[in-house]
Amino acid sequence: MKEGIHPTYHEVEARCACGNTFKTRSTKPELHLDICNMCHPFFTGRQKLIDTEGRVERFTKKFGVQTSEQRRTAAKAAKATKPAGATKRARKTASA
Repeated sequence: MKEGIHPTYHEVEARCACGNTFKTRSTKPELHLDICNMCHPFFTGRQKLIDTEGRVERFTKKFGVQTSEQRRTAAKAAKATKPAGATKRARKTASA
């Protein structure tokens, strides 16, 4: 390592706005956090799905709640009702 180009690490006690403190290392002499793992909704399990403008309802209305088994049976039924000649289309070419 080159001398004088690397910052010095300090052993600091990080303080969160919720009151939680923990020890870590940082280049800054003290750390004040807005949110930590003790108060963040993702880690505490209090996170909620925010539905903006009814997007979730629109999606379930459009596609419905289907299981993989229901999709398989619907695909089999659609395949059985297709005529045999409809699977391949003849390609027409234009002559100049």
